[in-house]
Amino acid sequence: MRIESYSKKYDNEIISLILNIQNNEAGISLSLQEQPDLLDIEQSYLQNGGKFWIALSGDEVIGTIGLMIKEQQCAIMKKFFVKKEFRSKKVGLALYNELLEYAKGTSVHHIILDTPSVAHASHRFYEKAGFCKINTEELPIPYSYPDRNSILYMLNL
Repeated sequence: MRIESYSKKYDNEIISLILNIQNNEAGISLSLQEQPDLLDIEQSYLQNGGKFWIALSGDEVIGTIGLMIKEQQCAIMKKFFVKKEFRSKKVGLALYNELLEYAKGTSVHHIILDTPSVAHASHRFYEKAGFCKINTEELPIPYSYPDRNSILYMLNL
């Protein structure tokens, strides 16, 4: 397993992995059109100083994570997904550590994320990593997200 920065050649695999986990595993029914960041990762993540990483096993995309840089020293962590058969192999931790190290090297002081309310294993991961649940009134910046049954978290660096 290795972590690499985003490359356009993996777009189809990235989209397939994410949609499969969201819709077939989690059952949250999000379309690609509701997630325009997936259609243009370069503009959505990289253009403003953020990053997007993929985990690979050979040439197979087995995980993703992205960091969108926003205003007021805030960033949004998005698209944190790991293929089911690789979840116990610390792929998620490796992706998260890559993102965290990058964020610490920028002017980011707050990382915000939203996660489906049904993603209990994800909630445990985020809480163990130091994220705290927040409500929409506590968001330091305007932030919209497609899943209406989400829990918001924030990490202060």
